Amino acid sequence: MFFDPQYLMWMLPAIAVAAVASIYTQSTFSRFSKRSSRFGYTGAEAARALLDANGLSDVRIQQVGGFLSDHYDPMTRTLRLSPPVYGSTSLSAIGVACHEAGHAIQHASHYAPLALRTALVPAAQLGSYLSYIVFALG
Repeated sequence: MFFDPQYLMWMLPAIAVAAVASIYTQSTFSRFSKRSSRFGYTGAEAARALLDANGLSDVRIQQVGGFLSDHYDPMTRTLRLSPPVYGSTSLSAIGVACHEAGHAIQHASHYAPLALRTALVPAAQLGSYLSYIVFALG
């Protein structure tokens, strides 16, 4: 079987950067998960308050499975929050929930970079799926 060393030269740095970013995100979330908000809002309540304050009472908030799988779906105008974010009163939960609510606000104000990001999501998902196959094939 043929093995090209240049493959490692290009793939290892990309994998390392992705791994470092993931570890940093998870450790930061974990660190601030131990600190509760002063007012006792859950992530879902904070997101709802932010959405309502911006006239977006029609945006739904749902709890979904997974860890840090939080996202805003502009097609259905739904904010989806993972269990550690939806029901927690931690600073991490509120920060993540309000970050996602910010995407809904951007969507409502027709923020151009968000439209571009939304258009690129299907291609990114396909690329992510195909990367496993390409990686396995070399």
